[in-house]
Amino acid sequence: MAGNREYNLRRLHSLLGVIPVGIFLIQHLVVNNFATRGAEAFNNAAHFMESLPFRYVLETFVIFLPLLFHAIYGLYIAFTAKNNVSKYGYFRNWMFLLQRISGVITLVFITWHVWETRVAAAFGAEVNFQMMENILSNPFMMGFYIVGVISTIFHFANGLWSFLVSWGITVSPRSQVIATYVTIGIFIALSYVGISSLYAFV
Repeated sequence: MAGNREYNLRRLHSLLGVIPVGIFLIQHLVVNNFATRGAEAFNNAAHFMESLPFRYVLETFVIFLPLLFHAIYGLYIAFTAKNNVSKYGYFRNWMFLLQRISGVITLVFITWHVWETRVAAAFGAEVNFQMMENILSNPFMMGFYIVGVISTIFHFANGLWSFLVSWGITVSPRSQVIATYVTIGIFIALSYVGISSLYAFV
């Protein structure tokens, strides 16, 4: 019974990491990439997202609560799970280790990013191009954001591979190899979007 419960929790954890959290990540990266077109383009895109109807309901139930569950249960997995050398090969066990490490880094990064932007906005600050420009003008913060963005994207892309396995979408070894190449491609593409956005602010 306990085994089934943990199995179902892991599947839910994996699902929420892709839908809706992963979808929100992609949307967030796309909006940020408007910075490559200039301050006005970014501010317009950010304003559009802030003007969505039922914004706070959507943020609470589609983003923050799923993210909170994913983060808390993810920490449990990160500090209790062990590599499975009998079922998966050398490469996949390394990916599993990096998934746990990147999860912790991502949690720290997202917490700080929310504090700098959303919490600041609650106290009257305006989340716009100038805010991000001021944050990223500090070389240390730029380095922190680069590591955080890459870590977050890796965690999503590698987690997508696990999601496909957990939900029985990629069952055969061949399909899992194909999924590996696809998720690596997603990681590279999204990393380019994320890093180019950061440099656009400076």
